[in-house]
Amino acid sequence: MSAVLCEAFQADYWKPVQAGLPRDTDTVARLISNHKTVCHIERFLLRTAVSPHAAAKIDGVSITLDQFRRPDTQNHLIVEGAGGCLVPLNDEHLMADLIATLGMEAIVVSNHYLGSINHTLMTLEALKNRGIPVKGLIFNGEPNAETERIIQRMSGVRCLLRIAREVSVDKAVVRKYAMLLNEHWHE
Repeated sequence: MSAVLCEAFQADYWKPVQAGLPRDTDTVARLISNHKTVCHIERFLLRTAVSPHAAAKIDGVSITLDQFRRPDTQNHLIVEGAGGCLVPLNDEHLMADLIATLGMEAIVVSNHYLGSINHTLMTLEALKNRGIPVKGLIFNGEPNAETERIIQRMSGVRCLLRIAREVSVDKAVVRKYAMLLNEHWHE
C-alpha cells in the first residue's frame, strides 16, 4: 500500500520502525517508478520480526517517542507503521502514540477476511478516540461489497481505493493502483 501511495503522490517514504527483514523501505524503492520519491532511513532497524517492543528488547534497544523526528523533506511524506495502531513500541507507548506525536493523519488498510469488520472498526475507533484524523480506507483482497458497505456506514470513513488480490506485485501493478487512487482522491 505504501508503494501505491508514494507512486500516486510522488511522495517520500519513511518507516520509522522496521522489525525484521526484508526491509519495507527496500520493497517500496523497488516498486515505485517516479524519480521524485525519496525513501528515508528507518529510525530503528530491528532484527527480529516481532512487535517493535519485543524486537527492541531482543536487540537491547530502548525506543522512546522523543527519539523520532520526521525526515527533513519539502515533499509529501508517507509514513508506514509497524503493525496496527495498537502495536506497542515500548511498555508505555503504542504506534498510535507515534502517529499523534508526528502529527500525522492515518489511512487504514482493511484486508478482507472473517473478522475484518470488527478489526477495522476497532482500529478506526481507537484512532478516533485518540484524536488522530483518518483520511480514508483502502480495502485489500477479493471484493466484498457488504463488508465494505458496513464498515463505511458504521465508521463514516470513505473508501480511497480497492486493491484486488494480485498474483504478484511489480511496478506496473503499483502504477495501476496509483492511477486509480489519483482518479478517486478528491471525490
